Amino acid sequence: MTTKLFNTAIAGSLPKPAWLSETNKLWPQWKAEGNELIQAKADATLLWIKAQEDAGLDVIGDGEQSRQHFVHGFLEQVDGIDFAHKVKMGIRNNRYDAMVPQVVSTLKLKGRVHATEAKLLRAHTARKIKFTLPGPMTIVDTVSDQFYGDKIAMAMAFAELLNQEALALQADGVDIIQFDEPAFNVYMKEAADWGVRALEVAARGLTCTTAVHICYGYGIKANDDWKKTLGDQWRQYEEVLPALATSSIDQVSLECYQSHVPPHLMALLAGKDVMVGVIDVASDVIETPEQILETIGRALEYVPKNRLIPCTNCGLAPMSREIAIQKLNALGLGAALARERYA
Repeated sequence: MTTKLFNTAIAGSLPKPAWLSETNKLWPQWKAEGNELIQAKADATLLWIKAQEDAGLDVIGDGEQSRQHFVHGFLEQVDGIDFAHKVKMGIRNNRYDAMVPQVVSTLKLKGRVHATEAKLLRAHTARKIKFTLPGPMTIVDTVSDQFYGDKIAMAMAFAELLNQEALALQADGVDIIQFDEPAFNVYMKEAADWGVRALEVAARGLTCTTAVHICYGYGIKANDDWKKTLGDQWRQYEEVLPALATSSIDQVSLECYQSHVPPHLMALLAGKDVMVGVIDVASDVIETPEQILETIGRALEYVPKNRLIPCTNCGLAPMSREIAIQKLNALGLGAALARERYA
């Protein structure tokens, strides 16, 4: 349970600077290689640590600056995955096509995955730090299986690897480990069944705070087009939140601002900290502190104030750096207003 009212956090990703990679893309290409790339990734991480602190955020992330994509950044350190022969596959229930690696043999970690990034983050801020990992179900939805022949078996294999890395991240000094599961809003019945079970395996033995991020996706055209088909009420959370409410996971994120999610669905997470999305990632319009205050006020009808964490709806990776910084600043200011109002 949180101690200070309205601790602020980001969902995970932040835009990569133009000198690090292509900009405004979800799968950007790096602009350096070798030692230069390693240094550029570290420099970008330090830049975003400073930006988050300047915005007054309470929980600091690395902005996923060292990962080309939030799933593939983990998979690159897994044996049994063939990146040399990617195949085109529809992901998120064929919402969009992606070039994905193939699972070709038994999965195991090559070694530590994110030690460098976590230690860099821990060394450069005194605030709480959060580190994000892809969730098992979302990984399964982002690879082509040529070996296991069973989604659940493969998800559990990935969950074991995630657990190994999560325990090591905890030892690195990470305060919050978050698993990103956008697939939970796509395959709702499976998510409530084996998706949450796999998540429990990934989080097994952790004593730090655990979180799961579930959203309606980045602000890219494929996701925006999909949202238009969902009607006036987006009720996907209704199927999975009850399963998460009875799980061991401490925090659950959901998309709120500028969405059609009925706010009363938040009440399904009684007993959990709720990361309430108060920043729209699908629009360049900067939220005012007053709009953020209003969103927080609406959420407080269903979430106790000591359980509410103002957050971004999703990652900001495809957004421009300038807009992202303004949105972070708005998040900090809006939470400060809410503290004044509800303290």
